[in-house]
Amino acid sequence: MADPMRIRAQAAGDKTTVRVLMSHEMETGQRKDSAGKAVPAWFIQEVTATHNGKPVLTAQWGPAVSKNPFLQFTIKGAKAGDKVAVNWVDNKGDKRTDEATVS
Repeated sequence: MADPMRIRAQAAGDKTTVRVLMSHEMETGQRKDSAGKAVPAWFIQEVTATHNGKPVLTAQWGPAVSKNPFLQFTIKGAKAGDKVAVNWVDNKGDKRTDEATVS
């Protein structure tokens, strides 16, 4: 299983900025190892985010996204103490979900 995501959710007025740093190798499938064999593709395919259980973001990603991707988005109406959860699924079926509290 992948390392935990680093999630920060900070409220400012009626908007909350969510910043997420995901830990994932993100191989494109086009790179070769030292023996000259292609390294198999391994990348995050779908990212979802929820605010208190209600979906607020869905993204489809591909192999062009960099290693350890960073994602930032804004939510309207979130308040201090609310929960924001981020989930990803990669092309090998691995999954990760982490949660943060809005501050």
